[in-house]
Amino acid sequence: MQENRTEGYNNEHTLVIEGRNAVIEAFRSGRTIDKLFVLDGCQDGPVRTIVREARKHDVIINFVDKERLSHMSETGKHQGVIAFAAAYGYSSVEDMLRLAEERGEDPFLILLDNIEDPHNLGAIIRTANIAGAHGVIIPKRRAVGLTATVAKTSAGALNYTPVAKVTNLAKTMEELKEKGLWFVCADMDGEPMYDLNLTGPIGLVVGSEGEGVGRLVKEKCDFTAGIPMKGQITSLNASVAAGVMAYEIVRQRLGKK
Repeated sequence: MQENRTEGYNNEHTLVIEGRNAVIEAFRSGRTIDKLFVLDGCQDGPVRTIVREARKHDVIINFVDKERLSHMSETGKHQGVIAFAAAYGYSSVEDMLRLAEERGEDPFLILLDNIEDPHNLGAIIRTANIAGAHGVIIPKRRAVGLTATVAKTSAGALNYTPVAKVTNLAKTMEELKEKGLWFVCADMDGEPMYDLNLTGPIGLVVGSEGEGVGRLVKEKCDFTAGIPMKGQITSLNASVAAGVMAYEIVRQRLGKK
């Protein structure tokens, strides 16, 4: 579990929970908390209880100064703690596999690494829904959560497409491989996607435009697939790349029926 004394905050979250009692009740009610901000040096009983709950749920904790908390506060009554909660609830990877089984289809999952732009995440969720993917998986670290901007950009798809947040993306891939899935990574240096067999139980792994897919995650992929590019610019926006790759998977699935 990560603790950070300098990290900023994401004002794309729509639900800001302030005050010790409110934050404790949010944890106890089962609400998904993405980040917790605590006044650095505050060690009284209620705050220790909140930090303990955060650690139990593997929430990212940020210890910040009073000025930072006051800047984040919407009420001016934060009592030394502010929590950012997801605007929408998360699903589990098991929910996605169950959905594929109910539809009588091979699992088709989209896994995202280093996607921190809410507009990209929302657009990918929208594409995932239209392409018939059974869910989107994001990591807890270095990733945007389910904010109001994500929901708006998804154009309603977030209401129908499961999104799971996992602690370790590479480990999740290992577990899914044991269930029969294989993984293809979108990478500009990969084999042309038209030359690959993208049918069967599959996970499509997409990274950010700048950083791409992390090394550990990329090593878990079975293949890397490149999108043919004919222009002077050699990279695509992450959501566009995800859409192109997803629809090559759709095309091949339709062609195999």
